[in-house]
Amino acid sequence: MPELTTEVDRLSLVIEIGGMPVRVLATDAGFLAMLQDRYAGFVVSERADRPVEIEFDVDLRPATFADPYAVVSVTQHEGRWTMERGDFRAEWEPASRRGWIRQSANPYSIDAVLRIVHTLVLARQGGFLLHSASAIRNGRAFLFAGVSEAGKTTISRLAPPDATLLTDEISYVRKESARKEDLRREGVRKHDGGYMAYGTPFTGELAKLGENVSAPIAALYLLAKGPVNRIDPLAPGEATRSLLANLLFFAQDEELVQATFHSAFEFVSRVPVSRLTFVPDARVWELIG
Repeated sequence: MPELTTEVDRLSLVIEIGGMPVRVLATDAGFLAMLQDRYAGFVVSERADRPVEIEFDVDLRPATFADPYAVVSVTQHEGRWTMERGDFRAEWEPASRRGWIRQSANPYSIDAVLRIVHTLVLARQGGFLLHSASAIRNGRAFLFAGVSEAGKTTISRLAPPDATLLTDEISYVRKESARKEDLRREGVRKHDGGYMAYGTPFTGELAKLGENVSAPIAALYLLAKGPVNRIDPLAPGEATRSLLANLLFFAQDEELVQATFHSAFEFVSRVPVSRLTFVPDARVWELIG
């Protein structure tokens, strides 16, 4: 496991999700040790050939009451993003690649900030975070989207031993053209120029971190429980509406909203989208992969 690094009386660690390294700095070793455990498998050593893309200073404050149902606010002004919820406030300036987070010593606040920042970065690169489970089988990734109770955790639990779970809750989708250098470095070949799915530490009911690996996306399934196992292809219009309904996006920013709509249309034009009706037993995986 990578060790904490001391920098000018501060400690830091690097969390890499979706191939994007983010350095977190704080003065509290216990807090960073908690993050090292929370993001096990996604905490990496710094590499000269892959500099960190974002750096956050974490300013820890005493815990106070925070409304767990508070709405997230994400706004941008003169090149600086401001992110707020009842339990944190953060700012990030993409031009300088630096930002700060003010929160108490808990893993949930910084987890929310990381999710928001990744959605902002991906929106400009043609990718997105999606409410879906995902897994790799036979070298290809399959996404299983749906709202709560749709079956994301169930299909994850039913996965056979030869499937690698990427997440049971939030999938990381990246457009291949945005990561050509990474793909060459990682030896990914014969990819058709479509989309890649990456493992994430963002968990659902299964409470199990995904594997920090990636693969080309072969299909997106919209989950529905039913009396039989069957796959029904969706028309592009319904596929796009269903995809948009499951995207994670927080920013009040017209340019990025338009970019996200464009990304959804392009994804549907390249990746098969179907409805997967399934009986909750392992036989459903006979249709997948």
